[in-house]
Amino acid sequence: MTSVLYDAPGPRAKRRNIIFSVVFLVLLAFLLWWIYTVMDDKGQLAWALWKPFTQSEAWTTYLLPGLGDTLKAAALAMIIALPLGAVLGICRMSDHRWVRIPAGAVVEFFRAIPVLLLMLFANEFYARSTDVTSDDRPLYAVVTGLVLYNASVLAEIVRAGILSLPKGQTEAAQAIGLRKTQTMTSILLPQAVTAMLPAIVTQLVVIVKDTALGGVMIGFTELLNARGTLAANYANVVPSFIVVAIIYIVLNFILTSFASWLEQRLRRSKRSTGAVLGAEDVDDLNAAEVGGPPGKGIGKTV
Repeated sequence: MTSVLYDAPGPRAKRRNIIFSVVFLVLLAFLLWWIYTVMDDKGQLAWALWKPFTQSEAWTTYLLPGLGDTLKAAALAMIIALPLGAVLGICRMSDHRWVRIPAGAVVEFFRAIPVLLLMLFANEFYARSTDVTSDDRPLYAVVTGLVLYNASVLAEIVRAGILSLPKGQTEAAQAIGLRKTQTMTSILLPQAVTAMLPAIVTQLVVIVKDTALGGVMIGFTELLNARGTLAANYANVVPSFIVVAIIYIVLNFILTSFASWLEQRLRRSKRSTGAVLGAEDVDDLNAAEVGGPPGKGIGKTV
């Protein structure tokens, strides 16, 4: 049997795939066993190191406040970067050079600078040129760096998503008299959203993870920074890293799962839901159109 995209595997290919799967599982089991052995030899599996995570103090004093700051910075960056990136991406496709060229310069400039450098610059800018307090400055700096970098990346995602649509969509909209703004908002963007969604979600996951850069470099009290304080008090560096890594995995899994559900919902909503008309229904429609009695239509199809 042959698929549209590939040939179905034959007996030899199936046996080879099974062998590869078994070898992979064996190597994975060996790796996990080796990690367990090394951690056990170094005393990292001692109950005293893991016990703090079963008590409320480690969570309410360190991890949960750090997680809250992580989510706050990521949410603010997403709320600002998404519409800003969409505007920049659309401006890059403008027919007016005075709009297209500045938008392209902004996107290329901030996309080429590391997000950590943007955070450090923003932190110094707020410290020397504004009245932002020292308590709020790390949050402002982290959000500013994330917005400037990720809005530029999202602008390219939006532009690529719109350009991936067939040109016939734009030509059809122009043929019925829609202006370019109406074509963009009513025709192109709704169709491009589904195609762009996986790349957008990937960038949102990057935003969540990059909040840790602010904790390492400018003292932002996010999850990873809170982990350092917890490890200093309980002397459980490796277990604290493992727990924080699990929290990040769960957080990003929830985000990607929601995005997958949303993508499937958008795809289902775009499927045709038109009812199938019988011959008598078609005759009635045709008769109503030409002004004749029912059953005397001029055709059987619509």
